[in-house]
Amino acid sequence: MSTDNKPLIAVTGATSKQGRSVVTTLLESQRFRVRAFTRRKDSPEALRLEKLGAEIVTMPLELGRQNDLVAAFKGADGAFLMTPPIAPPETIEAPLGRQLADAAVEAGVQHIVFSTLENVHKITGGTKYAPHFTDKARVADHIRGLPVSHSFIMLAFFYTNLLEYYAPRMDGDTLLLPIYLPEDFAAPFVDPLTATGPVVLEIFSNPARYNGKTLPVVGDIISPRQMVETFQRVTGIKAEYRNAFTRDGLLAYFPEFAANEFFVRELLGMVEYAVEYGYFGKEHDLEWSRRLAPETLNWEQFLRTSGWRGDKRSFGG
Repeated sequence: MSTDNKPLIAVTGATSKQGRSVVTTLLESQRFRVRAFTRRKDSPEALRLEKLGAEIVTMPLELGRQNDLVAAFKGADGAFLMTPPIAPPETIEAPLGRQLADAAVEAGVQHIVFSTLENVHKITGGTKYAPHFTDKARVADHIRGLPVSHSFIMLAFFYTNLLEYYAPRMDGDTLLLPIYLPEDFAAPFVDPLTATGPVVLEIFSNPARYNGKTLPVVGDIISPRQMVETFQRVTGIKAEYRNAFTRDGLLAYFPEFAANEFFVRELLGMVEYAVEYGYFGKEHDLEWSRRLAPETLNWEQFLRTSGWRGDKRSFGG
């Protein structure tokens, strides 16, 4: 098959953790061409993706760019859509997601894969505040009403959150790990950098099979206590769990979060929802992604492959 005959997949947020995984996996499969949307064509990650063979298009994920987006999606057979992190009280995530989907459909895209989450507002009757979950769910509802074949993926909590946003600190010879869940609560986690691409490749390779499906992406189901114990065994570094689940615990370790009360409410609402209602709805098959890709990293494998020893890391694209 010549390169020009391969289906073309447009990927929004291409230099994000999920996006770069999708672009890399699709290209390495040699089954697809990729058009990668990014804010900066000259960023190190965009240059890396271009070197792999991606067509790089400067396309910030912003409102008011409907015509530009339609032009950018033109000629694409499929589109992987995701919305960027939007800190509350901003409320543009849902309209931005709808704009992306509408533009893809107007451009003639045949299958959309959207990265979504559960509708926390609906599930909890508005008692938990987690707009970055709920807004994605509202975009998914919008896509369900569009005249296009579609699938949804739902990623578990990211391992990388603990490296990037909840970074630990040393206290003498002990690494203190502030984790946003109760110590013995087992929750689903995943590495977005390696797990997203294989499931999206599977969906675009078999779009009819996955039309209308919502598919969870999970690497491990593990408690903070087990995470700390595994960290100690893998690294040889003495470590202890610290509570970042309650408001007092969170702000004791991350006082800078207090500058945005809406952000604090969202962090607490997200984890309270996960503990009280379950991160994923009970209808989902949490083993699906690990059956599809047995190489999906569990926590121990993530520690070993990443070489993480408690240092703060950034994954900005």
